[in-house]
Amino acid sequence: MFNDFKPVLKVLLRFIILYVVLVLGYQFYLNGFKNAGLDPFSTWTMQQVDYLQNLFGYPSQMVEGKPQDETTWFYVSGQYVSRMVEGCNAISVMILFLAFIFAFYEGLKTFIFSAVGLVVLHIMNVLRIVGLNILIVEMPQYSKFGHDYLFPAIIYGSVVVLWLIWIKFYALKNVKDENS
Repeated sequence: MFNDFKPVLKVLLRFIILYVVLVLGYQFYLNGFKNAGLDPFSTWTMQQVDYLQNLFGYPSQMVEGKPQDETTWFYVSGQYVSRMVEGCNAISVMILFLAFIFAFYEGLKTFIFSAVGLVVLHIMNVLRIVGLNILIVEMPQYSKFGHDYLFPAIIYGSVVVLWLIWIKFYALKNVKDENS
């Protein structure tokens, strides 16, 4: 009976171990920037958001808060619209994505798909933040809905789509070929 569940348990165990290791590694990274403002990846993400907002005609700049607050504000079109904190950089979502992809390890294509997926998720996250800031400037009455529901659905929806692509076209492709 245990042999029937062995493949599922193997994938599940691989996912849990990878997820825990990646989360601990990320926490170690964050601890290096405690009380020093935003971490470098969050700042890099914010600079890209700032660039795109200016490109789209929404004059934007980043205004740093107190280092111990670990936040930076977006000043867009003459108003403070939102603030960037560590959680906005989508690394926790990317960790979840990677743990799932590597749980269904398929050799070199796992690394290639993961790299492409991380780039896609980063781009989606930057566009998500830009969209949220523009929403707050243009229709502030929808800011809570946008922040709490609409824009999280975009980033998590992107993860689910990437997972489905991975499973359908890569991870289970060998299983379908064997059954043919």
